[in-house]
Amino acid sequence: MKWTLKPKPDFNIVNTLANELNIDLKLAEILVQRGIKTFDEAKHFFRPSLEDLHDPFLMKDMYEAVSRVEKAIKNGEKILIYGDYDVDGTTSVSLMYSYLKNIHPYLATYIPDRYKEGYGVSFAGIDFAHDNEFSLIIALDCGIKAIEKVAYATEKGIDFIICDHHKPGEKIPDAIAVLNPKRIDCNYPYKELCGCGVGFKLIQAIAQQQEQTINDLLPYLDLVVTAIGADIVPMTGENRVLSYYGLKVINTAPRIGIQALTQHINKKELSITDVVFIIAPRINAAGRIKHASYAVDLLISEDLDLAKNIAKEIEEFNAHRKELDQEITKEALHQIETNNEKHNFTSTVYDESWHKGVIGIVASRLTETYYRPTVVFTKSGEFLAASARSVKGFDVYNALDACSEYIEQFGGHKYAAGLSIKPENYNAFKSKFEEVVKNTIQKELLEPEIEIDAELHLSNISPKFYRIINQMAPFGPLNRRPIFQSNSVRDNGYGKQVGQDKTHLKLTVFQGNPKNCIGAIGFSLGNKIEHVQQEFDIVYQLDENTWNGNTSIQLQLKDLK
Repeated sequence: MKWTLKPKPDFNIVNTLANELNIDLKLAEILVQRGIKTFDEAKHFFRPSLEDLHDPFLMKDMYEAVSRVEKAIKNGEKILIYGDYDVDGTTSVSLMYSYLKNIHPYLATYIPDRYKEGYGVSFAGIDFAHDNEFSLIIALDCGIKAIEKVAYATEKGIDFIICDHHKPGEKIPDAIAVLNPKRIDCNYPYKELCGCGVGFKLIQAIAQQQEQTINDLLPYLDLVVTAIGADIVPMTGENRVLSYYGLKVINTAPRIGIQALTQHINKKELSITDVVFIIAPRINAAGRIKHASYAVDLLISEDLDLAKNIAKEIEEFNAHRKELDQEITKEALHQIETNNEKHNFTSTVYDESWHKGVIGIVASRLTETYYRPTVVFTKSGEFLAASARSVKGFDVYNALDACSEYIEQFGGHKYAAGLSIKPENYNAFKSKFEEVVKNTIQKELLEPEIEIDAELHLSNISPKFYRIINQMAPFGPLNRRPIFQSNSVRDNGYGKQVGQDKTHLKLTVFQGNPKNCIGAIGFSLGNKIEHVQQEFDIVYQLDENTWNGNTSIQLQLKDLK
């Protein structure tokens, strides 16, 4: 594990900001590293405001989208709300349905079957719309590459509005409106919205025409923050504002479906971490194991008893998902070892029996293990379907593009993508992917790295210091919870391995004065117990530990040496 200390910013700027905010120099240093250099910028950062959200009509095609929805409402047309089967897609569909049902009765939702239809807009979905007399489809978190499908829908007299955030291809579908801030010809000021975020901009625009204010849309932000957390988009700009208020909704007045999902959590306040690791995986499990319509039914439910029943089923799906994930990861690791591929530049594995719903999770597990771009394939009808994952700094989407001669279709982001190939092309794709990555990846990207915000003396840690760190939340990409380094610390002699299989490390450390000790926990660091017999260096985040009713600050160790 490589430790990289971020460069120190200009001391004069740091010192001025520390004085203006009356905070520790280290805290000011972290803020300046994140682009917050003035009192006003700090005010916007620490107190996100709904007024900081951009005018939705700045997005290309927004006028056309709103006009088409208004026309459908006026003429009593049937609208089909169509979305992907992951968290971003199901929350997007639930968001659009929950909002439009208040102003239009003729609505239905449609999530494609992961196994029968695959990702994105499907011909089967369009046929469903045609057979049931839907004249408008609003596609969310998908559709940016659905050129043939949109043309097929047009032939059948069905209009499309696309709300997507994935990278567009060379051509844009010929839809009534294509809302996507990543379009080259879109001048929308913030480019990093998730699919649900783009859907929210559409309802914000409709609401403005309905003479509603942004405060009328607050109840929908529990869905938006869930999508932002799950889709790992940057926690900056509008995403930060939407997340900040979305967490307030989750903690004060969540929708019935989220209440049902979180009823077992014994916490006063849920954080973005809880959204990512507790709420999102359960919503995802429905589409992975059974059908994502379960998640939509839960999130649009207005009946608590019904929601509790659906949440119970989803809990069972999630338990099954965990079992499959562990089992397939074990098989995939064995395949890499058996094929003598541990030292490759990539991991590409395949088994026709692997469950399509968990190959994305397995790809992430393999990336964590070998730290290199990874593709996990399984059988899907006549094709092989795969999930790809990457390492920090390497664009797997571009790497797949370079292998396009062997790919039937693909889409996604820099760090995560999905693709399908013909079975006979598997070996050729695998060789080409290895060759492309080998020739383009910088060798240093193949070693895991911890980026450290600042060196800190343990004596700097105080309740006020910790409180201000927490006020930097919600955390996420480009606004991670700060990581600190402290050198030449010692354990008080009672350090031990903990956990059922002794995989974790529990220490009480000090730096200088042995009377000023602070507790530390290192998950999966149990094997480093021998390093704590003398002085050692640590990298960590600040956290809280509650024991016997007492809460204290503790260090959550990331590594030590």
